[in-house]
Amino acid sequence: MSPDQFAVYPSLAGMPVVISGGASGIGEGIVRHFAVQGSKVGFVDIAAEAGRRLEAELREKGQNVTFTPCDITDTAAYQAAIAGFEAVNGPALALLNNAAYDQRHTWDEVTPEFWDGSIAVNLKHAFFAAKAVAPGMIAAGRGAIVNFGSISWMMMAPNLTTYTASKAAMHGMSRSLAKELGRHGIRVNTLVPGWIMTERQLAHWVGDEENKLIDASQALKGRLYPADIARMAMFLVADDSKMISGQDFVVDGGWVHG
Repeated sequence: MSPDQFAVYPSLAGMPVVISGGASGIGEGIVRHFAVQGSKVGFVDIAAEAGRRLEAELREKGQNVTFTPCDITDTAAYQAAIAGFEAVNGPALALLNNAAYDQRHTWDEVTPEFWDGSIAVNLKHAFFAAKAVAPGMIAAGRGAIVNFGSISWMMMAPNLTTYTASKAAMHGMSRSLAKELGRHGIRVNTLVPGWIMTERQLAHWVGDEENKLIDASQALKGRLYPADIARMAMFLVADDSKMISGQDFVVDGGWVHG
């Protein structure tokens, strides 16, 4: 199903939105869905070629999309990219901290350098992106920040310790920011995807045994795709959810108890 077959949110039209990791996977789905809504989308990704290709495709359709290649672990570069989007689209009223990297590893392989790198790509960037957009949201008296968690730590997934540590921390960060920024009309929530069938997951991690696990674990039949996450992301940004903050929203086909 294409993005234009889903609900229309009038409050998203013309809204400046910043999305990290938007060139592929879940992030690409989010970019496409917000673009269809008429949002002014600025997105970053380390995959420059894929990002430029998506930007060109959506601009060809008349959609307002701007891509900036960026390594989100470079805090100064990422904040500069956000400032660049603000110069083009106006201050962001929505931030979707989607970018992450779920590299498999065993506990005894983790070095201090690996730990710091994993925290940087899976957690740190989200805080400093929020810090970058918060002043504009405060000035506007409204805004929405969506941090991305994962069911991986809830289901005790092995070989992902630094990733699950980062994703569990997202929940705590969201709660604290929701309290601090709420008095300015800024909402902060955590969107928690289940096992999403992205190209990367299908190529590297989803085989016969994994499909058996999914079938046995999800309450709902079928598979989850980026569009399923994008639809929840739009709801959490739109005015339809204007009194929801500090909450976790699990979209996993009924696997874990959020």
